[in-house]
Amino acid sequence: MNGADIMVKCLEKEGITDIFGYPGVAIAPFYNSILSSEIRTILIRTEQNAAHAASGYARTDSKPGVCAVTSGPGATNLITGIATAFADSIPLVCITGQVNSELLGSDVFQEADITGACESFVKYSYLVKDVNDIPRIFKEAFHIANTGRKGPVLIDVPIDIQNATVSRFKYPEEINMRTYKPTIKGNAVQIAKVIKELEKAKRPLICAGGGVLLSNAQQDLQQFAEEHQIPVVTTMMGIGVMPTKHPLYFGMVGNNGKAYANRAMNESDVLIMVGARVADRAVNQPDLITRNKVLIHIDVDPAEIGKNAGPTIPLVGDAKHIFEELRKKEWNANYDLWLDALKDYRVSMATNRNPNPSYVDPAGFITMLSERMKEDAIYVADVGQNQIWSCGNYIMKKGTFMTSGGMGTMGYSIPAAMGAKLANPNRQVVAVCGDGSFQMSMMELATMRQHHIPVKIIVMNNHYLGMVREYQHYTYHDHYSVVDLSGSPDLSKLATAYDLPFMRVQNMEEAPNCIDAFLQNDESYLMEIMIDPMDLVK
Repeated sequence: MNGADIMVKCLEKEGITDIFGYPGVAIAPFYNSILSSEIRTILIRTEQNAAHAASGYARTDSKPGVCAVTSGPGATNLITGIATAFADSIPLVCITGQVNSELLGSDVFQEADITGACESFVKYSYLVKDVNDIPRIFKEAFHIANTGRKGPVLIDVPIDIQNATVSRFKYPEEINMRTYKPTIKGNAVQIAKVIKELEKAKRPLICAGGGVLLSNAQQDLQQFAEEHQIPVVTTMMGIGVMPTKHPLYFGMVGNNGKAYANRAMNESDVLIMVGARVADRAVNQPDLITRNKVLIHIDVDPAEIGKNAGPTIPLVGDAKHIFEELRKKEWNANYDLWLDALKDYRVSMATNRNPNPSYVDPAGFITMLSERMKEDAIYVADVGQNQIWSCGNYIMKKGTFMTSGGMGTMGYSIPAAMGAKLANPNRQVVAVCGDGSFQMSMMELATMRQHHIPVKIIVMNNHYLGMVREYQHYTYHDHYSVVDLSGSPDLSKLATAYDLPFMRVQNMEEAPNCIDAFLQNDESYLMEIMIDPMDLVK
C-alpha cells in the first residue's frame, strides 16, 4: 500500500461515503486510489464549493463533510469555504495535495503554504511529513472536527508522501490527545446556580444559537422550555431550534430580527444564551444583555464565554448534556404574566409590508413556499436580501434551515444544498438565492446534472446586489455604486443549456400554482421570481 491507499482506507474506517473535490497532479495519487473504493466522488466545478457542499453534507448528517483538492490555486480557492465552515462551527475534514516534501519553500509550481494561510480559521491543521503518520492524523482529524466546538480540520499531504509505500495498515481504535480534551458535561455547581436564578426570575428567556443544533439538543431545549413555560428566541444560526408556530417561540433576534424578539431580550431578567457567540449581528450592543439582568452563557467553547459580554453565570459544556441535566432538576416558577406580555408584543410590534403588486412579494412568497414544503424539508438560504427575507418569513416545521451566518458567504446555497441532498436523498431540498449569489455558484448546475443531484433552486431576481443597494440607499441616499447586475444571463436559456425545467413567476397571483408545480416531484427545478428592484428588507 502507498500513502494514498492509506488515506482512502482511513476515510472508509470513518464511514465516509461521499467526497467533494477537484483533482490535480498533487492530489492525483489519492484520486487514483479512491477508484478502488466504494466512496462516491463528486466533481465540483470550483474548489470553494467543495467545502460548501461538504458543509451542507455535515450539517444534515452525523459525520464531518470531506473535500479534497490539489495544491496551489486548488488549495487557496478552498480557503473561503474553510473560513465559512469555521465561522459557523461546521465539522469538515479538508484534504489538500502538496508539492514534493523536499521542494517545500522553493516556490515551485503550484506551491502554496496552505497550513499557514488557513491558520486563523481552522480548528487544527496537519502537514504530513511521514507516511506512517497518516492513520493517526486522520483519526485525530475526524475526532477534532466533530467534538467540542466543531469545525474544519486541514490535512496537507505532499505528493511524495502519497506515493510512499508501507508494509501494513492499522487504523487506531482509540484517541488519546493530551492537549485536546473538550468539556462535555456541565459543572454541577453552575447548573444548580442556573436553577436558583430561574426560581427567582420573573422574565426568563432562552436565546438559542447554532450550537444547539450542532449538539442535536433542540428536542431537549424544547422540552425544557415546555416543562417550565420559558419563552425562546434564536440567533440566525439557531433558526430551527423550535417550530416557527410554537407558542413559546418569539423569533430571531438581531439587526434583522423581529422587534418583539429584541424587546424580549432587553426586558428579560434572566437571559440564558446557549450555543451562541454573542456576536454583533445578533447582539450589536453587548452591554444591553448584561444590564439589569442575570446573564447565563452556556457554550462548549470556553473561549466564547465572556468574549463579548461578561456573564453572571458561565457554564461550559455541550448543550445537549446540560439540558438533560437541567431537566432532571425539580423546581417551580410561574411566568404567565411574562408570556402574556410577549404575546402582546408579538401582535403589536409585528411589521406590515406594502409590496409592489406588479412583482412577487419575497416575504409572502417564502411564507407560502415553506408552508407547502414537506415537514422535514431542508431549506438553504444564500446571503443578501434573500437571506433576511428567508430568516424572517420561513415557516419552520420539522425540517432544517441552513445559511452562512458567521461569514455571510455569497454563493453558499447551491453547493450546500447539493451536499445536503446527497446526505439525505429522501428529503426535499430547496436552495433560495438572489441573482447575485446565484451567479457565484451557477456553474454547479453542471455538477447537479452530472451526478444526478435533484436540488430545487429559486432565484430572486431584482437586477441588483440588493443588500448592498439597500445599505447604499440608507447610508449614501441612493448614491449607488457597483451594484447594478445588468448583463446577467437569461435564466430560461441557462436552464435549457443545463437541461433543467424552468419557470418564471411575475407576481403573487401566479405564485400558488407555480409553487405547487415546483414542489410536485423530487426532480431538479429552476424557478426565477421577479422582485421589485427597490424592495427593502427593513
